[in-house]
Amino acid sequence: MLDLLQKFVDLGSIVVLPILIFVFGLILGTKPSKAFISALTVGVGFVGLNLVIDLLTNSLGPAAQAMVERFGLNLTTIDVGWPAAAAISYGTVLGSLAIPVAIVVNVLLIIVGLTKTLNVDIWNIWHAAFVASLVYAVTNDFAMGMLATVIYTMMILLFGDILGPIINKFYGFPNITFPHGTAAPGFVFALPLNWLFDRIPGLKDWHADPETIQKRFGIFGDSTVMGFLIGLVMGILAGYDVAGIGQLAVKTGAVMVLMPKMVALLMEGLTPISESANSFVQKRFPGRELYIGMDAALSVGHPAVLSSSLILVPITILLAVILPGNTTLPFGDLATIPFLVCLMAAVFGGNIIRTILGGTIYMVTILYITSWVAPFLTKAAQAANFDLQGHSSVTAMAEGGLSIRGWCKTIWLLCPSRNWSDYYRFTILRESHFT
Repeated sequence: MLDLLQKFVDLGSIVVLPILIFVFGLILGTKPSKAFISALTVGVGFVGLNLVIDLLTNSLGPAAQAMVERFGLNLTTIDVGWPAAAAISYGTVLGSLAIPVAIVVNVLLIIVGLTKTLNVDIWNIWHAAFVASLVYAVTNDFAMGMLATVIYTMMILLFGDILGPIINKFYGFPNITFPHGTAAPGFVFALPLNWLFDRIPGLKDWHADPETIQKRFGIFGDSTVMGFLIGLVMGILAGYDVAGIGQLAVKTGAVMVLMPKMVALLMEGLTPISESANSFVQKRFPGRELYIGMDAALSVGHPAVLSSSLILVPITILLAVILPGNTTLPFGDLATIPFLVCLMAAVFGGNIIRTILGGTIYMVTILYITSWVAPFLTKAAQAANFDLQGHSSVTAMAEGGLSIRGWCKTIWLLCPSRNWSDYYRFTILRESHFT
């Protein structure tokens, strides 16, 4: 059964998600032809979105590497990125159990009315597997790893319930939410920062959303031109020649144009299913809501998110240089920064200046967290027989975020063989959220 489920997941998100959307649509009473077209449109949208993200990754990766070499960074822990973290997570028996466990927990919570979120983004359940793998690496207790999966799933569904109205208000996605481990922590982190920014003279009055910037700066405030200019600066910082600078600038400008169009295509496919879900719930459970849990990739096409994220790439590399005690070399997850700040932008109302400031503070914590958690991720990678490619210490930058100290304490207290050394090891993980 597990092998069959793993083969299904291995089909990839562009196949798995349309199948789930089609089946979900039929269950909700959508006409088969309409459900099929919606599912196929979602699949096509994800293909387009992945192509644009690949363009961003393939453009930023070499530029970031060139900046690292130019700045002479000599850090001991390599950021291998979320794809490697996902492979590590599913490389163990415990990790492979995360999907069925998370699905069962989700369905049970919906039945008893404890969540409004139906997470169809099973591709990203690897985040729960990641948590389980690291808890097992710390405790060497299989049951504790399973408990971590359950607790993490419940926590991320709670985020889904909280985020639904905010996503609808800022992004205009009705009945859609993001129970996404990389994105949700940014929302929590941004709340106190927004409160603080509202009380800083001058900063509280700066209106820096994309529309205001475009009105104030004309052509230079256009999102495409902003992407071009950001790429231009990054190319210069990377030490590229004229051709390299020009190509990077045009590619980053292209990302600013193409990403929103791919998201719009995706939403075109999701809208009929979302409407059917709302009608289904209102007819059978009056007064209840149902949110469809989707990948946060839907949000990264917003101009405020993309502009802030591109600016945060060189800032993150600079932080890695100057932060005392940091051992993380940013690399694999630099292109994942849009996922880290997409919900921060929602909290800040699309204010690009606040998103950059908040994102900078967030990246400071993430660099320290990923440095602290590197020994455990390296241990989990070795247990999964993951090829470390000669690196003695690995981490994943997108995995640093929300504090889970509270539920780490809970797991420690439940452990029959607990002792203070166990608790100390958990406390080292205190500011990790392991998306």
